[in-house]
Amino acid sequence: MSIPEPTHAGTVDFRGWQTWYRVTGDLDSARTPLVVLHGGPGAAHNYTLRIAGIAAQGRAVVHYDQLGIGNSTHLPDRGADFWTVQLFLDELDNLLAALGIAERYHLLGQSWGGMLAAEHAVRRPAGLRALVIANSPASMELWLSEAARLRAGLPADVQETLLAHERAGTTDHPDYRAAEEVFNARHVCRIVPNPPEVAETFALIDADPTVYHTMNGPNEFHVVGTLKDWTVIDRLDRITAPTLLVSGRYDEATEATVQPYADRVPDVRWTIFEESSHMPHVEEERDYLRLVGAFLDEHE
Repeated sequence: MSIPEPTHAGTVDFRGWQTWYRVTGDLDSARTPLVVLHGGPGAAHNYTLRIAGIAAQGRAVVHYDQLGIGNSTHLPDRGADFWTVQLFLDELDNLLAALGIAERYHLLGQSWGGMLAAEHAVRRPAGLRALVIANSPASMELWLSEAARLRAGLPADVQETLLAHERAGTTDHPDYRAAEEVFNARHVCRIVPNPPEVAETFALIDADPTVYHTMNGPNEFHVVGTLKDWTVIDRLDRITAPTLLVSGRYDEATEATVQPYADRVPDVRWTIFEESSHMPHVEEERDYLRLVGAFLDEHE
């Protein structure tokens, strides 16, 4: 399916910096708009663009680049104390207010975006109508434990290459990057070569890895950044919005990492896409759009 063109794009001021956004559809529609939070942190919106297909169902879809990546302001000189969960919560609140939708919106967060969406939802914002948490762990302890299990399933030579370069601190070495790709093809996006919009996101991280390296680490399974101790598990019972969980059967966000959402969010359902890994919105696009669209319709 082709990615729909935006109806409008622009920037909003956030503390003197710029948050870039694009809208597909009409924000003045009677139907509640959907705001999409991309992953990373620091992965840019591009790889989530197929979710804009929801606009064909008559509701506006808002994508944006979080501060530090893509078309938003880059701040490569800022340190770890700057890049916090609270910063991105404040940026989201600012965007919702600037677009005039803070009183009525749906939220879909993918990967880190789902972690951020959960952090937003536990505050019980009055305007949040429904929540989609897609391919997101409920804690980084679970994520790291499951990443180690998935790594153990890689070919022995790939495991040895990864470990040797991690010990040496040479995770930018071409051999290490090639070994990463073996993991990614199994557990991140099983469409190889990756679709253009997915490849664009990886290229943007390479061009400016400030946020990704600071908060996460060099890749999806070697997490040494400031998020390594993050958890939302003990606060999930505060979420009052109806919640849809989405994951893939081969997802790096394994069932064990998602299970606390299913156990603790009061109004929740969970769909696992059988042919997908971390990007069912790409890997099983039609079924994904149908599922999410129907869920949002229920909570209009």
